[in-house]
Amino acid sequence: QVRLVESGGGSVQPGGSLRLSCAVSPFSVYDMGWHRPSPGKQRELVAGISTEGNTAYADSVKGRFIISRGKSENTVYLQMNSLKTEDTAVYYCSIGTYASGSYYGNHGSWGQGAQVTVSS
Repeated sequence: QVRLVESGGGSVQPGGSLRLSCAVSPFSVYDMGWHRPSPGKQRELVAGISTEGNTAYADSVKGRFIISRGKSENTVYLQMNSLKTEDTAVYYCSIGTYASGSYYGNHGSWGQGAQVTVSS
């Protein structure tokens, strides 16, 4: 059974930065992404990355967040810069499908969630 183990998160002031990581166990390489709850949606896509390194972002985080893979390709990172209070949420990583410039967390596997709090 695939497990996604998240780490990172925490509290930061507006304008600050945080980094989340998500590792797949046992070692496997998948298309992966990050999501957070939003009004009207159970979880909205924040960013996704294919096994080849192609990326997709929500408009609300473009230019501020960067999704990447580590040297160990079963680990994906979400670098969050210029954080805003509206970025406050629990962030979940997922396994899914990257296609046509978009990412879909449709594998049914989710991390345990990482709290990100942005406040002054």
